[in-house]
Amino acid sequence: MGIKKDKKLKVVFFNRKPRALGNFSIEIYFQLIQNYLKDEFIVINKVMPYESNGLLNRLGNVIYCFFNQGDVNHITGDIHYVAALIKKSKTILTVLDCGMLHETSGLKHKIFKALWFTIPLFKSKIITAISNATKHDLIQFTHCDANKIKVIYICISPAFVKNEQAFNEAKPRILQIGTAANKNLQRLIPALKGINCTLVIIGKIDENTKQLIVDNQIDLELHNRRLSDEEVMQEYIKCDILSLVSTLEGFGMPIIEANAIGRICITGNITSMPEIAADAAHLVDPFNIQQIHDGFQLLINNKSYRDSLIVNGYQNANRFSAASLAKQYAALYNEIGSS
Repeated sequence: MGIKKDKKLKVVFFNRKPRALGNFSIEIYFQLIQNYLKDEFIVINKVMPYESNGLLNRLGNVIYCFFNQGDVNHITGDIHYVAALIKKSKTILTVLDCGMLHETSGLKHKIFKALWFTIPLFKSKIITAISNATKHDLIQFTHCDANKIKVIYICISPAFVKNEQAFNEAKPRILQIGTAANKNLQRLIPALKGINCTLVIIGKIDENTKQLIVDNQIDLELHNRRLSDEEVMQEYIKCDILSLVSTLEGFGMPIIEANAIGRICITGNITSMPEIAADAAHLVDPFNIQQIHDGFQLLINNKSYRDSLIVNGYQNANRFSAASLAKQYAALYNEIGSS
């Protein structure tokens, strides 16, 4: 039987348990979307009781979700495995990326694929991917039915607003957010050799990376602690160029955040980055150090090109508003909840 029309659907969001120094921006995005859902739905957030590590912790999370189901269950990412015991016909799973499938092999790859993808995808009524690139990866790795996967982007915080600033051609500040392997610092750093700039890195770096910076004679400003949202915002405002020349991104939110503020961006021409950037960033081959170097030189030396990217960026950021994305999710909740 369907849900009565005069009864609000109870939508339960299942969220991972934050780690002390983790980056859990996806929950922030869903909180923004929920602000536009609360009039239509009963919105409940459930944070996992255990961090997602070890068999017992994960089993505890699975059981917790079983006992806290709603009319619609939405797993917001990273804890795919909790779909194991909840009702398939009432479950939406959001997949952020397939990084672990790209980066693993052998037995480890098979275990991750089964527990994080194959079984959870089967146990969910609808899959939402945050980019077409992620959807493509899911189909390629798991052979999931393409019709089951809906692409719904993630939204940008309304705090990111236009903040004009003169470009420092003499010595631009280049902002790099994140230091994981896919962020490609091992190629970004040598690509900056010979460019008079300040490289601002948010994240921890190892001794090898520090030595690479010294060897390439780059001025470094390092923020190796977790910054507040306001501190991160200030780094966007102070920078001249946002760098995201990653080898893999499930989405690429820094591109949109830079667009909204009015900062130019250089990013990779693979995975989700061209899709998210559209015509609002300079695209380069992230595996080609010379092409990355030439891209920075072009941005520094060509004012008319920079100005066009900034104008395009303001327009591009409009695609990722919380209000428009909430409407897409509301349609899915109503579809599942009334079935």
